[in-house]
Amino acid sequence: MSDIVQDTPTTGQKFTAELLGTFVLVFFGCGAAMRSGGDYVATGLTFGLTVVVMAYAVGRISGGHFNPAVTLGAVLGGRLPWGQVGLYMAAQLVGGLLAGALLFGLNHGYEGFSAEGNMAQNFFGDQGTGFAWWAALLLETVMTAVFLWVILAVTDERNEVNVALGPLAIGLALAMIHFASMSATGTSVNPARSIGVGVFAGTDSIVQLWLFVVAPLLGAAIAGLTYPVLFGQGAAPVAGSGLSFGGGRRQAVPGNYEAQWNQGQQGGWGQPGSAWGAPPQQQWGQPEPYQQQSQPQPDPYSTPQAAPQQPGQWGQPAPQQPGQPGQWGAPPAQPQQPTQPGQPGQPGQQSAPGHWGNPDGDDDGRTQVRRPD
Repeated sequence: MSDIVQDTPTTGQKFTAELLGTFVLVFFGCGAAMRSGGDYVATGLTFGLTVVVMAYAVGRISGGHFNPAVTLGAVLGGRLPWGQVGLYMAAQLVGGLLAGALLFGLNHGYEGFSAEGNMAQNFFGDQGTGFAWWAALLLETVMTAVFLWVILAVTDERNEVNVALGPLAIGLALAMIHFASMSATGTSVNPARSIGVGVFAGTDSIVQLWLFVVAPLLGAAIAGLTYPVLFGQGAAPVAGSGLSFGGGRRQAVPGNYEAQWNQGQQGGWGQPGSAWGAPPQQQWGQPEPYQQQSQPQPDPYSTPQAAPQQPGQWGQPAPQQPGQPGQWGAPPAQPQQPTQPGQPGQPGQQSAPGHWGNPDGDDDGRTQVRRPD
């Protein structure tokens, strides 16, 4: 029997996990872009590695979205109930803004630093490399849709790839996306990433933020709605997910995004547990897992009960022979002592019923020691 205590993440723990994961993503990803002068390889790999590291670290708690677009795609794909969308997105925005504020403060350590246009913000048109707004909108939409298709596929319970490789595949997908789009838009696919640093990068950056909110959410919605159509639903949708806001006719099963990413992981996210294929742990909103009931232990101070009707079955005691102390379920053997007045169970003192050496009743084949007349 495992000594690991299986628990279900609380709302506060999920909020903290998403806030921390998004903070690390924005702080290290955008920080790498700023420190490397926009080097494609360094920036793309940093964004990908932060997703891998934080998904392994706190993914068991919240599912490791770190991105409002991922949360929207998960809920529309039937992996997460609508009731948790506000919690996730609020945590992600707070984490992104905290990272942006810290980068803003730290960069003022350089003498003469100006944050306007120098915060690794996203861009299009005249504020960037001249990439047209409609092309930027289409590019970010397509990139986000691909990202969500990868995530939904990797976390699909029908996917036989070891679940431990899931975060690695998702992180590599994000790096791949950066390599293909950094020169055009700076790569968003994440509204929290864009807002987190964009609000500190000047008025022009703030004016352009709408595109990096609309396009990722649009791409995520497309992927979330089309994945079940293109590839099948797999597990039954979570109650209150997809286009069913009430969820009254859907059964809550361990099929949400959290449960699928960490199938069998102890203590968290969808199936708070360790290797792929292990039995799921109880998740938020799921019924309590089956707990094996311990067998009742006999009371050595009471009269032994008759042997079960079918001895020898698992968990049942072996048939007992009367008068053989020391067997399971039999009263303890009595030490042989010379008869002394005043000893319990010996002549000269009344023994109370139910005490050691004096079973209740005198019709079970045992000899009761009574006080001599």
